[in-house]
Amino acid sequence: MHYTIDPAQIGAFERFAREWMRLVAAHGGVHHGYFLPAEGASDKAEALFSFESLAAYERYRARFGNDPEFVAADSIRNDSGCVVRYERTFMRPLLPTD
Repeated sequence: MHYTIDPAQIGAFERFAREWMRLVAAHGGVHHGYFLPAEGASDKAEALFSFESLAAYERYRARFGNDPEFVAADSIRNDSGCVVRYERTFMRPLLPTD
């Protein structure tokens, strides 16, 4: 996921990110981390996570808007305005061979 964030709300974005890392892991995915601005002014952040299959991802996505934990995690974003916009891109890994 590619995020445009409000740099003044980085603490809220970190709370939001930690909740989503926990939720992805709790619901069958592997969260590879959020990558946040490190130096200077920046409004870009990235997140990488994966699921074993599209079906597993769809089961996870079915909880959005319904599951109280997912709603609570989204409320961090909504209440703080820490995320200005986001873009979801689906990719597959190309791993090194032995």
